[in-house]
Amino acid sequence: MMEETITYDQAYKELEAIARDIENESISVDELAVKVKRAAELISLCEVKLKSAEIEVNNIINQINKNKD
Repeated sequence: MMEETITYDQAYKELEAIARDIENESISVDELAVKVKRAAELISLCEVKLKSAEIEVNNIINQINKNKD
C-alpha cells in the first residue's frame, strides 16, 4: 500500500535502495516480487508529484506573465 505522506525525496531514496539491492543481488527471489511491486508504487508516486509540481510552476509562471501585461 502506497503512503501518501511520503515525500518525493524519500520515495526516490527508497527506489535507489531497491535498485541497489537488486543490482547487488542482496535480495532473495522471494523478496524480488515484493520489491518490484513497491518500486512500481514509488515510481507512480514520483510521477504524480512531478506532474503536480510542473502544473504548479506553470500556474505561477502564467500568473507572473499576466501581471506583466
